[in-house]
Amino acid sequence: MLSVVRSRIFGLFPRLSVACSEYRSTKRCHSVNSAGDTLRVGCASGFWGDTAAAAPQLVYQGKIDFLVFDYLAEITMSILAKAKQKSPDMGYATDFVHVTMGPLLNEIKKKGIRVVSNAGGVNPHACSLALQEVAKKAGVDIKVAVVTGDDLMPQQKDISQQVFTDMESGRKFPDELASMNAYLGATPISAALDMGADIVVTGRCVDSAVVLGPLIHQFKWDMSDYNRLAMGSLAGHLVECGAQATGGTFTDWNLVEGWDNIGFPIVDCSPDGSFILSKAPKTGGLVSTATVAEQLVYEIGNPRKYLLPDVTCDFSNVSLTAAKDPTTQEEGVLVTGAKGTPPSPNYKVTATFADGHKMTFMCVIGGPHAAEKGRKTAENILKRARRMLQFLGMKDFSRTHVQMLGAESMYGPHARCTDTREVVVLISAEHPEQNGVGLLARELAPAGTGMAPGTTGPGGGRPKISPVLKLFSFLYPKDKLNVEVHMGSVTEKVEPPMVQTEDLPPSPEPTEKEGNLETGTHSFTVGQLAYTRSGDKANSANIGVIARHPSYLPYLKHALTEEAIQDYFQHVFEDTNGSQKLVTRYNLPGIHGLNFVLQKSLGGGGVASMRADPQGKCYGQMLLDFEIRNVPDLPARVN
Repeated sequence: MLSVVRSRIFGLFPRLSVACSEYRSTKRCHSVNSAGDTLRVGCASGFWGDTAAAAPQLVYQGKIDFLVFDYLAEITMSILAKAKQKSPDMGYATDFVHVTMGPLLNEIKKKGIRVVSNAGGVNPHACSLALQEVAKKAGVDIKVAVVTGDDLMPQQKDISQQVFTDMESGRKFPDELASMNAYLGATPISAALDMGADIVVTGRCVDSAVVLGPLIHQFKWDMSDYNRLAMGSLAGHLVECGAQATGGTFTDWNLVEGWDNIGFPIVDCSPDGSFILSKAPKTGGLVSTATVAEQLVYEIGNPRKYLLPDVTCDFSNVSLTAAKDPTTQEEGVLVTGAKGTPPSPNYKVTATFADGHKMTFMCVIGGPHAAEKGRKTAENILKRARRMLQFLGMKDFSRTHVQMLGAESMYGPHARCTDTREVVVLISAEHPEQNGVGLLARELAPAGTGMAPGTTGPGGGRPKISPVLKLFSFLYPKDKLNVEVHMGSVTEKVEPPMVQTEDLPPSPEPTEKEGNLETGTHSFTVGQLAYTRSGDKANSANIGVIARHPSYLPYLKHALTEEAIQDYFQHVFEDTNGSQKLVTRYNLPGIHGLNFVLQKSLGGGGVASMRADPQGKCYGQMLLDFEIRNVPDLPARVN
């Protein structure tokens, strides 16, 4: 079976197969560097479902010491919890074991590569047993360590009796939960490696910990050396989303070649904390200061106070410089300048809970006035369903949402093409009862014969009804968790590092006098002057803006105020009357950038949102068209 999986992977990616054969022919075995040398860490997964081509690429071509994987998102935990309820030997990312590790175990062992992954989900012991079974069949002797202590479901009753409210919404603790996990740090991973583990399997941990743990282990960093811990955390942050650091989702996407074989990120880390980010040779993608800067701002809030279990990071003055990978001579970026202070005495804990049921339906409408026909169709489908709910004595829908995809409905008042000749009609609805959305699901198909002409679709039957899974996040004292590392018959308790006893404020924003900017007769879009990238945290989105040249930054700051951004994105906020300040701007002078946090802007966020863009991935792209007027010919000055 493993040989079949291996052949399928290399069959799909022949260039990778050739490169692997070439690398084998050199008969080199790249083992872990001795203390004092750099440590090379490659990340093969940014989420559960990432490409199976990444791990072979890094193992055969990357000359890495550690192979790390990030699989878990908040909602993934609830999905895995349901899987474990159905079968006690499930609840982990099965792809990690059977699709990724199985075909590569022999090569990983031969090269001395060690592995760290949070694929354990809600059942890391089962993941470990499955790994050992696969290794046994492959004839490979491996030591697997398991990190436990993040799962707080056994303490649900005790925790629910305490006064915890959600960090963002302020709502009370839910009555029933699907999952509840603390975000552990790098300390237990480092401890597992100190015990001699070849593979470390964790449950929930912060994404960057899978990189910081090996660095602490290899370089014997003291847990009070906060600047080095911040640099190691930044290395993890930059690679945790896989190819997003190497040209994936890059603003200038047209400059990136080889998406089919995009290189996954490698960090070549020095004992002082500095590192060079690159990718494997003979791969597609692009590594530049711009691609790395975009990933730096991805899904962050205050860059001067990026909270992690092991350190509080200040990324505001990080420096990015073009450099060569010292091992492969690939183009790379030298990263320096992150600073750290003591972490909080608390872990962040995120629970998931069901709150009603929802469905999403899409159909195609073509012909003249397609968007108008689509809106009328959606309006009448919902009107009919509401009348039937009332007749049956059932409650109205909790929420509904309609979008005309193809008519720039995501752009709100900034839409340009509002009357296209084809649209995809998106209808989402939420109801306290499954039967409520079930009724709507049955009333969708009749639109094909009783409403607008040109109504069609790809088929597939009635839409799936699913629970509305929402997040509940709070802080929990570290000393109340029992974090342990298990390897074979040995179990070691891992104590959290000593931390501050009170919350320190972030380093203050430097006071800057903007001065009088020279005016002119030219206008430019944000996209002409900057790169952007956006992401989500629960129901908030962030948009990072990086100036294409340092001289553009003052003009970007002058135009992109908090008020201007809130006005531009007014259509995405839940507070539509504009009375509440919902946008905060932060400065990142090190990369000539800005970061905007947009609160309550995702319609609930994640799977709780009914929008076509529940994670704000398009917000940065939407901002590219923002026009900055009455300025000099800035690009001409640079050229």
